[in-house]
Amino acid sequence: MEMIAADTSIASQHVEVLGDSAYGSGELLDQITTNGHTPIIKPMPLGRAVPGGFTVDDFTIDDTTQTMTCPAGIIRPISPKGRVSFGKSCQACPLMAQCTKAKTGRKLVIYPHDKLRREHRVRAQDPEFQRVYRQHRPMVERSLAWMTRGARRAPYRGVVRNNAWWVNRAAGINLKRLLNLGLTSQNGVWALG
Repeated sequence: MEMIAADTSIASQHVEVLGDSAYGSGELLDQITTNGHTPIIKPMPLGRAVPGGFTVDDFTIDDTTQTMTCPAGIIRPISPKGRVSFGKSCQACPLMAQCTKAKTGRKLVIYPHDKLRREHRVRAQDPEFQRVYRQHRPMVERSLAWMTRGARRAPYRGVVRNNAWWVNRAAGINLKRLLNLGLTSQNGVWALG
């Protein structure tokens, strides 16, 4: 993202930044939104202490009182380091089987940019977000797969020969894609049909 901030022609434009969940960190989401852009990034999957149980999104955070409330309504303070422990209150909780296997109760860590990541996960459920993500993101992954299929290693020694090979490979894949999309020549002019 430093490139976006450094390039004034891009920094002054609104950009939709696409990426898979590997790019869904809070730091990157913060940097993208701070620069006035829109992240169209698949949210990182949420871990569950119990299969099919509660995730961190099932716990609510009150920023004004610096507390967290569990799905059963138990409220605990958030430490200055972002840690929350529900401890012994979990042992009598009827929802414990859906929450944790730990005998000492559920413990959570609130990471920096937690609020932003929660908002992003909600926004990712929006049909418009899903439409844009599905329209563009799979093609990026597919293109990378085409480029690397049967070509995981550079075939030559030296940068010049490998660069020429890579550029020709990319041109060939692009031409094949254009032909599949209906590229034709009509009266000496190339057009997509």
